[in-house]
Amino acid sequence: MTTTAAQSATTQRRIGRGTAVVAASAVNAVLWGAAAAVGVDFRLADSGGSGVITLPVAVIFTAVFGLLGWGTLALLERFTRHAQAIWTALAVAVTLLSIVPIFLEQATSGTRVALTVLHLAVAAVLVPAFRRTTR
Repeated sequence: MTTTAAQSATTQRRIGRGTAVVAASAVNAVLWGAAAAVGVDFRLADSGGSGVITLPVAVIFTAVFGLLGWGTLALLERFTRHAQAIWTALAVAVTLLSIVPIFLEQATSGTRVALTVLHLAVAAVLVPAFRRTTR
């Protein structure tokens, strides 16, 4: 592969992954808005206090964790030949573990269902997109 072709492949990979992070954030924004429209309050409480997950918080957290996933995949690609398999297993594990705290908080059933859907939606966008862009 020539240097230009390698640079082109790298650029395509970056565009694909960046698009996936933006798409996951957009999907979460739409789902958050739909849930809020039907009355989900996104209010959580635990022994440490309470808070509300607002739209900006949901979108920012989605983007940050999407970028962390991208960075993790890039590091794995650099140091192992099995980056895709390792990253996929890690992404699935993180997704499943991210759902656990939802049920440890005091929240309405609607909030719990909506947050679970938001977490799964991020995985549904990022995992296939990042797998497609793996070297």
